[in-house]
Amino acid sequence: MIVVGLTGNYGMGKSTVAGLFKELGAVIIDTDEIVGKLFQELPVMHEIKETFGEGIVQGNTVDKQKLADIVFRNPSLRIALENILHPRVFSRIDDELAKLPPNPSTVVIVEAPILFERGYQGKFDKIITVFTPEEVAIERLKGKGIPEEKAIERLKSQFPGEMKAGRSDFAIDNSSGAGDTRKQVEEIYRKLLSAEGGNRNN
Repeated sequence: MIVVGLTGNYGMGKSTVAGLFKELGAVIIDTDEIVGKLFQELPVMHEIKETFGEGIVQGNTVDKQKLADIVFRNPSLRIALENILHPRVFSRIDDELAKLPPNPSTVVIVEAPILFERGYQGKFDKIITVFTPEEVAIERLKGKGIPEEKAIERLKSQFPGEMKAGRSDFAIDNSSGAGDTRKQVEEIYRKLLSAEGGNRNN
């Protein structure tokens, strides 16, 4: 199988692209989904409470909105949260990969929003970045009800999309419409299926 890191900044369409790869037959591992489950686990809640204070955890529920507001304004606290979550996330990814039957034709797409920011490039066989101009991403996020200042705040916490695209094996421009994005995904998927070397469990 070949394990591919799919990254892209806030509002640039990473999840949409993942859905297109899934339609083509790829196995998708969504790290946001893994994080959502981790937030429900008592050891994780305990570490978050110790790091961010009692008010972040109400009963057995992490106030994710309050937590996001804190970490996107404070880089050191964002790293502290990532240090709690990321080792567990990669452990769960490994668990998911171990469940898959060995098959050289399997393409696994792992959604990984801050792959470059934390230097996780080496954990994947190939890397794909989804990008759009930031102004396009901001308008899309505003259309989903996210205030512009919050969208800008989150985008500023990530490396520029163009930088990530330049460091990736493949880049998908998601600014020209669904049809164009689909064509790019189909072309990359064909290349991933035919990739020789650099992949796992050949």
